[in-house]
Amino acid sequence: MFMDRAVIFIKAGDGGDGVTRWRREKYEPAGGPAGGDGGRGGSVYMEVDPGLSTLMDFRYRKHYKAANGEHGGSNNRHGRDADDIVIKVPPGTVVRDGESEQILVDLTEPGQRVLIAEGGRGGRGNTHFKNAIRQAPTFAERGEPGLEYQLQLELKLIADVGLVGFPNAGKSTLLSVVSAAKPKIANYPFTTLVPNLGVVDRGNGVSYVMADIPGLIEGAHEGVGLGHEFLRHVERTRLLLHVVDAAGVDGRDPVDDYTTIKEELLRYSAHLAQCPMVVVANKTDLPDAQGHIQELEQAAAGNDHSFFAISAATTAGIEPLMQHVTEQLQALKAEAVQTEVSPEASAVIHRPQALKSPVNRFTVRRDNEEFVVEGEGLERYMRRLDLTSDEVVVHLQRLFERIGLYKRLADMEVPEGATVRVGELEFEYQE
Repeated sequence: MFMDRAVIFIKAGDGGDGVTRWRREKYEPAGGPAGGDGGRGGSVYMEVDPGLSTLMDFRYRKHYKAANGEHGGSNNRHGRDADDIVIKVPPGTVVRDGESEQILVDLTEPGQRVLIAEGGRGGRGNTHFKNAIRQAPTFAERGEPGLEYQLQLELKLIADVGLVGFPNAGKSTLLSVVSAAKPKIANYPFTTLVPNLGVVDRGNGVSYVMADIPGLIEGAHEGVGLGHEFLRHVERTRLLLHVVDAAGVDGRDPVDDYTTIKEELLRYSAHLAQCPMVVVANKTDLPDAQGHIQELEQAAAGNDHSFFAISAATTAGIEPLMQHVTEQLQALKAEAVQTEVSPEASAVIHRPQALKSPVNRFTVRRDNEEFVVEGEGLERYMRRLDLTSDEVVVHLQRLFERIGLYKRLADMEVPEGATVRVGELEFEYQE
């Protein structure tokens, strides 16, 4: 079964908790703080595996969770970092955020590995909170939770040549003749329901991938039939072969077929409309084809498209066509090498990341009688602390003073006794 869409759920591992411990040594039964830090939670990566060709694996497994980091230990022992997990996907996989549908990354190159969800940082042990005033801190930080997402995976086939056209135009037969692919072939529309790939070997080390895209119909750009399901698979091709049934076996006019498919490609994607195209008049072995070949050739010439008349069933005209396709591809690849920027320099990877906002970057807004302090970095830091501890509250009071929160409240003329809320912490403001 060919699968080109999947929805999965991923979660990076939580960071291990820092701990509150004390040195217990001979002749020093009540030593200083010695709580170790928690380990980092495992991250989730995606990697392109050229041995995969569908998203079938995600039909049976939809949840991926990395392990949590280990908690800290006594004598300042650091908890063990958790192992990362790597999810293998086929080349051409587009990863989207499940809620916003924003593209996070487009995975095309074999071996390409991208961080998708970062593991949570480990919490700090009580050793880190010792200072001149607080000699024996009795609190530590909790580990950060790992990021979690619902992701949409979408596979767009990567092929050098894409075969497009109406159903029953002979695309599958052509693919079977020029490659080792064995697609299902029968004399009725919509025989091909999923894309087929074949490798065309031209000898002397020259080969390329050809994709047989299921037949398109009028309105495909709007999703009529399975238009969107099929059209996205031709977005990556370098060259399109537009196969037309020159004999009009199904009662359609070949020239109208050519015009209709050309318009569908244009309406779906401006890129596809500009993609180099070769018009292939197929089934020329049938008597009804002869009256349409000249009209098709004129229509193709009017759009600056190359034209070839063939019979995939008898292989007549196949060799000149494939020689032209080979030369076109070599020219297109040479042009791409000269104009493309290095992938390392031009690639822009969009991926979710842990929030890195500093604790001193915050805003204060009024919400009825309350004043709400908002700051991603500050709230993120406070989530790692036990707010029920009196010592933690004192620690936060000093932090608020240091980052200028109290001064900001004073500048806003917040009245005495007003409720101030910072994350899950509420307190009454005193000048």
